Amino acid sequence: MAMEPRQPVSEQQTLIERSRELQALDAAFRELRRTRDGRPRARHRGLLAFTGPAGLGKTALITEARDRAAEHGFTVLSGRGGETEQGSAFRVVRQLLQPSLATMDGAELRALLGSWYDIVAAVLGLEAKGPAPAPDPTGVREGLDWVMTRLTVNKAPVVLLLDDLHWADPESLKWLASFAPRVDDLPLLIVAAYRPDELPPEAAGLRALAGHHGERPHDLALLTADGVARIVRKELGETAEDRFCKECWSATGGSPFEAVELAIGLAKRKLRGTEDDLPAMRELAAAIKGPGLIERLERLDTGTVRFAHIAAVLGSPFSPHLAATIAALGEDATAEAIQKLRAARILADGHGPDGEIEFLHPLIATTIYRSISPAFRAGLHNAAGETVLAMGYGPTAAARHLLEVPCEGRPEAVACFREAAREYLRAGATEAARRLLDRALREPPLPEDRAAVLHELACATFLIEPTATVRHLRQALAEPDVDPDLRASIVFRLTQALAHTDQLAEAVSVATEEARQARNPRVKLRMQADQFVWGMFRADDRDSRARSRRLARLAEQLPGRSLEERYILGLRAWDAVLRGEPRQTAVAYAEKALHGGMSWTDENRGFEVPASVALVFMYGDQPRRAEELFSKGIAECVAKGWRGSHLALGQTLAGYIRYRRGCLAEADDLVREGLRIAGEVDGAVPAQWFAVGILIQTLLARGRVTEARAVADEHHFGETTLNAVVYPDPRTVYAELLLAEGRHAEAVPLLACVGEWLDGRGWRNPAWCPWQLRLATALAPTAPEEALGHAQDAVKRAREFGSASAVGQALHTRAEVTGGPAALDLYAQAVDHLEQSPAAYELARAQIGHGAALSRNGRLQEAADRLYQGLEGAVHCGAEALAARARAELSTAGLRPLPLRYAQADTLSAQERRAAELTVQGHPVPVVAKELHLTEQGVRQLLSSVYRKIGTDSSGLAGFLEGCPQPRS
Repeated sequence: MAMEPRQPVSEQQTLIERSRELQALDAAFRELRRTRDGRPRARHRGLLAFTGPAGLGKTALITEARDRAAEHGFTVLSGRGGETEQGSAFRVVRQLLQPSLATMDGAELRALLGSWYDIVAAVLGLEAKGPAPAPDPTGVREGLDWVMTRLTVNKAPVVLLLDDLHWADPESLKWLASFAPRVDDLPLLIVAAYRPDELPPEAAGLRALAGHHGERPHDLALLTADGVARIVRKELGETAEDRFCKECWSATGGSPFEAVELAIGLAKRKLRGTEDDLPAMRELAAAIKGPGLIERLERLDTGTVRFAHIAAVLGSPFSPHLAATIAALGEDATAEAIQKLRAARILADGHGPDGEIEFLHPLIATTIYRSISPAFRAGLHNAAGETVLAMGYGPTAAARHLLEVPCEGRPEAVACFREAAREYLRAGATEAARRLLDRALREPPLPEDRAAVLHELACATFLIEPTATVRHLRQALAEPDVDPDLRASIVFRLTQALAHTDQLAEAVSVATEEARQARNPRVKLRMQADQFVWGMFRADDRDSRARSRRLARLAEQLPGRSLEERYILGLRAWDAVLRGEPRQTAVAYAEKALHGGMSWTDENRGFEVPASVALVFMYGDQPRRAEELFSKGIAECVAKGWRGSHLALGQTLAGYIRYRRGCLAEADDLVREGLRIAGEVDGAVPAQWFAVGILIQTLLARGRVTEARAVADEHHFGETTLNAVVYPDPRTVYAELLLAEGRHAEAVPLLACVGEWLDGRGWRNPAWCPWQLRLATALAPTAPEEALGHAQDAVKRAREFGSASAVGQALHTRAEVTGGPAALDLYAQAVDHLEQSPAAYELARAQIGHGAALSRNGRLQEAADRLYQGLEGAVHCGAEALAARARAELSTAGLRPLPLRYAQADTLSAQERRAAELTVQGHPVPVVAKELHLTEQGVRQLLSSVYRKIGTDSSGLAGFLEGCPQPRS
């Protein structure tokens, strides 16, 4: 039989004409059994989908899958969409995960969820300790990935059953679509059932994935006449006539649901299936659904009909106690109504684990719900919302019903919507929060609350529709008598939204005007800080020099007692770096800004200033201090569940620090991870441009020019003019790529344009943007005098800033464009400075350049020393092409390259070596994590440590393991 109730009716035990689908289930289960050892093999059926219109037996197949999975001893997790509950964010996720979590005590939950606990607590209905964070959607999805992966590993193999997926809430669908590709790496099978024509856009990823796993989705067919005859004869006996059975098929259209219901109704009437029974059969068939079902319901008493209507409004499954309370029915009347509705085959037999009751079939619930007049239905929803709130089910459960009630300007409804929206924001369900706040605004709120509601709505739309955020915030600012602190928050969010929508000039204008109007000194200082922030990030700022002077005068007066003052001091430190003032000045202001604390996750201030302060130390040759600050900032973002654009930029810039230290393999990993995170955030984010530029620079340093070109082309790097300041400067990075490709003539005008732009702003620091060094290199073959002039000026500017790395790089370039014996002393000076800096890659470059120059001048012994030093430095940095150049120079000089010394190979721990061995053997990260009892992030960090120690990446890991020493215990 192929019908679709939650539990199959006892009268029918077999699925009719579904052998193909059952065979697919069995094949998928056989594959899943082979993953019991925790080592997934090549799979073809990681995701199985049964599709078709209502009534074709999708739920029956899901039920059969549940039974067969239990027979195999698999763990079964299940969830089901609900037509009237699609607005309840993460409802299906809770259905999937809460039963397993409910069996654990607090300590077990903490052990399972680890650092993700507070991030996913609101989603899973758990109690968070301490202030609840407001994570971004990406962070929540990654947290749910972690929970599902841990449960799968602990309870393997696992079967995930998803019924009525077309009615699942958007938040659950988005997570499922992002998680589903992991079935290839986990002992997990996903079985989904849905109506393909009703599948929402959020499930597009799942729909596409279903077509890539084994067979295409199984589109269920209507039953044949023979199939319906088998169902009828199973109920009436084999004597049922052929003509009667064929008429049953015609009356039901081959729908399994209708055929089963008709057969059971015929049996209850004790019909035999003869020609004389045809009128009664047609009457029964008409009463199964649509108007006939409603007529059948309305023949029951008033209390029972009211109970059925309220049940349809609550959605299946529902609490009979809640329905009875709304319907004002006593205990006896409720029991009688349930009994009558079960006898009429409207409600299913039995109760769920929480005492809930379900409709026999989703079609029945839908038909009853749609039969209720709109006005009466709105009244029922209103009563349901008030009762749900009064009985302690929470504002999100009540808000779902109040959304169906016409706007009447009720303050209590506005309060419910706002509180429910806060809960959704704590769960990272920004779209659900937006829907509720949008409705609260239309209710409407009281005039004195309107600005606050607009601000909350703008915060909810910031990550999903920043243009709407701008509109809402402008409306909020237009409201009379806005509280000063609220107004400051509105202005900050407005300037941030304008900046993120590439309207930096407008952002500066808004902050400037607010600073001029502000009467409160603290608020005024905050507005000035916003003005300076967006002015610095504005690429076409024509007031840069004057702004820097105003900032310097203001910073001199501030001791740094308040957060507003510290932000000004931090901006002054960053401006000093850009302008190439002495690094001691920049670092002193940075330390002063940090004294007293500066959070990276203050929602009303942003992370731009704290990140810039940290980078002051990187440019000032204190990368360890910069890394310390970035680690703290990234940890803040992770703990709060900010795993979108904030974490992407944090990871990317942390990679930039590693690049400047010469840890190229590690930089590569970090920046790629930042780029991956940025790619998962809705819409383009600035982190993508930072990541692409840093990745190209890293690849060029490693000698991977072709790969760098592929990255540039993929992201249209070098083709787009940005209105925001990005570092490293995209045009300079693109010119570096052109130089690596030998296209010097194309690089010259690009770099000259960058120089004109930066000099116009007064930004003279070659440590921040080495455009002069690259231009000197580009001009050297055709205009050596001009090239030397740029190199000399770059050395002068580098000395003004004073960092050893900047001076050393500038001297190196000057030596290259000078050439001949005169360059030898410049090379030596460059090496001396770089040896005092943390720039290991630049040191290796200078050493090899010096060695090559010494060789050409006949000083072979000195050349050998320099080349050997440079070669080992290049290898440990992961700079393959630079190492190859050193070997070539040694060969040209008639010198034999010494065997490379893996200087730190013997420091590999047993755990690091085991992680490396498993990786080389091809095991995916989840498997490595399980064997080593680590998180997936922990495994990635472990491998990064290995790559850093051995001076290579995953591509050279196998060769290294063949000859490296055994690990220490």
